[in-house]
Amino acid sequence: MNRPKNLSSQGRELASQTSAAVVAWAAAWVTAWDRFWFTPQRPHTLALIRIATGCMLLYSQAVLALRLDDFLGPNAWVDNETIAALHRGEFGPAVASRSYLWRIDSPALLWAHHLLTMLASACLAVGLLTRVTAPLAWFLQLMLVHRMTGTLFGLDQITTMLAMYLMLAPCGAVFSIDARIRKRLGNAVDDNKWLNRLFPDDSPSIMAAIATRLAQVHLCVIYLFGGLWKARGTTWWDGTALWFAVANLEYQSANLTWLGRFPGIFSLLTHLTVFWEVFYCALVWPKLTRPIVLAIAVAVHGGIAMFLGMVTFGSMMIVANAIFIPAALIATWTERPSTEPKLREPAV
Repeated sequence: MNRPKNLSSQGRELASQTSAAVVAWAAAWVTAWDRFWFTPQRPHTLALIRIATGCMLLYSQAVLALRLDDFLGPNAWVDNETIAALHRGEFGPAVASRSYLWRIDSPALLWAHHLLTMLASACLAVGLLTRVTAPLAWFLQLMLVHRMTGTLFGLDQITTMLAMYLMLAPCGAVFSIDARIRKRLGNAVDDNKWLNRLFPDDSPSIMAAIATRLAQVHLCVIYLFGGLWKARGTTWWDGTALWFAVANLEYQSANLTWLGRFPGIFSLLTHLTVFWEVFYCALVWPKLTRPIVLAIAVAVHGGIAMFLGMVTFGSMMIVANAIFIPAALIATWTERPSTEPKLREPAV
């Protein structure tokens, strides 16, 4: 008669243990999620990326200024009326994003807007009032790329993406004019919350962590879908894709066609490229494989910059990969030794 009761008691105990294990497992995942996204980080990596991004934005906008009328205004290659029609979906899917620039016909106003855009990018590069100029630089660049649908390439998307995440963090806390202003103001910054907000210090912050993680995840998504897109093409499967790239005179900045005598090299590098892009999102996180993945990124994008004529794009992709360099490591390289103890920052 006691056997059913014993079985019932054992069942309840097993259910209780299972429930406790599930709760502990869920709690561990919540803790790991919280640690991943919200562990305060220093802004040093973001500051270096800020300098490179601001300089590249300024350079690309300066080049654009050489033929501004060809890209903006009623007489552009894709004029205001056409880009508005693309947005409305009159020629097919409504793929054009919204921008107020297609409503401006005045050349003087377009030039004033473009000079303001360049000024904001310059302020981002030198780190002047970045709490204001970083969001402004991102927004003005976004309006510019939305207006220039059909005349963009990867450089524009990457610089705009990086600017978007930089505006979320105190990227001007170091290597900037803001840092020098804060140092000159001294204790007055600490006593005034608005000045403290406008000129942040370089202590670890949650917003620096969030901006870093978002940029890292975004980069992983880019590589994953880039690799999967390559896997759809036959030349990436038969190992000839890189040969066709280096043999294309349109992009060729150095003659590498002599490597055609070694087809095995092209085949190996082609398949390695696809493997690296698809599995970047998994292999870039472990400390063991991260240096290898980042080294391949430098080799791939450095090769694109040197041999395929896309110096700006290749350079900015290397800059984007720098988001995986721990800020604490950069701080160690750049800061003078101090006898005062510092908070230890977890590795990125």
